[in-house]
Amino acid sequence: MKAENRKLKYVFMIFVVFYLLAIVFPFFWIFITSFKTSGEIFGAGAFRVIPEEPTLRNFYTVLVEKGILNAIKNSLIISLLTTVYIVLVATFSAYAISRFEFRGKNILLGLILAVSMFPQMIVIGPIYNMFLKLGLTNSYAIVLPYSTITLPMAVWILVTHFNQIPMALEESARIDGATPLQTLFKIVFPLAAPGVFTTAIIVFISAWNEFVLTITINSNQEYHTVPVAISFLRTQFSILWGEVAAATTIVTIPTLIMVLFFQRQIVSGLTSGGVKE
Repeated sequence: MKAENRKLKYVFMIFVVFYLLAIVFPFFWIFITSFKTSGEIFGAGAFRVIPEEPTLRNFYTVLVEKGILNAIKNSLIISLLTTVYIVLVATFSAYAISRFEFRGKNILLGLILAVSMFPQMIVIGPIYNMFLKLGLTNSYAIVLPYSTITLPMAVWILVTHFNQIPMALEESARIDGATPLQTLFKIVFPLAAPGVFTTAIIVFISAWNEFVLTITINSNQEYHTVPVAISFLRTQFSILWGEVAAATTIVTIPTLIMVLFFQRQIVSGLTSGGVKE
C-alpha cells in the first residue's frame, strides 16, 4: 500500500512539474526572444535558447522610439483609478447586500454575476456612443466602463467576506455610539481586509490587461494603454516580434512582482471567506 502511494506521489509530482513547465515556457520564450535580433528570430537560430548575438536594441526601440513609457503611465493611472473606484463602490454595494434583508436578494446577486458574463462586444457599441455624445472619448474616463468587467467580481468576493463577520460586533459598536459609516470603516472593513486587498489586486490586474474597451474608446495614441500599444508594434506587412517581446517583458514585470510579493495575501483573501465559522 505504501509503495503504491509512493508511486502515485511521484506520478503526481511529475505531472505538476510538466504542468508548471508548460505554463512558464511561453513567458521564458518571450523573455529570451526580446534579446534576439530579427535575423535570429526568423532565421536558422529561431529555436536557439541562448541568443547568439544578444542585443538590447528591442528594449531601446520600445522605450525611446515607440513611446511604451507613455503607455505604461496610462495603464498605471487607469488601473489605479479603477481599483480605488471599484473597491469603494463594491464595498458599499457588498455591505448592503450582505447586511440588509430584502426580497430578490439572491436574484440580485445572480444578475450581478450575469452582467460579468456578457461579451464585451455586446456592450462596447452603446458605451462608445454614450462616450462620444458626452465628449469623454480619449480621456481617463475609460475607468467608468471598466466597471462592467471588474465590479461584479469585486462585489461577489466582498459579499462572501462580509458574510463571515459576526453581526454582534456591529451591534456592540452601535451600542457604543458608532455611526453606520464608522462601523463600516473601523470595524467591518479592517476585518474584511484580506478580501478587500485581494479584490484590489484582481481589479488592478484586470484593468491593466484590458484591451477592447480602450482601443475602441481611446483611439488617440496619447491615451493608449500597454496592451493597445503592444498591438501597434507592427508594420504594414509584418509584426515586430522582437519589439513585442521586449515590450511584453517590460510590462509584465509590475504585475509579476505584485503577484509574487502579495501571493500569501491573495490566497488568504480568496480562501478566508470560503468557510462559514
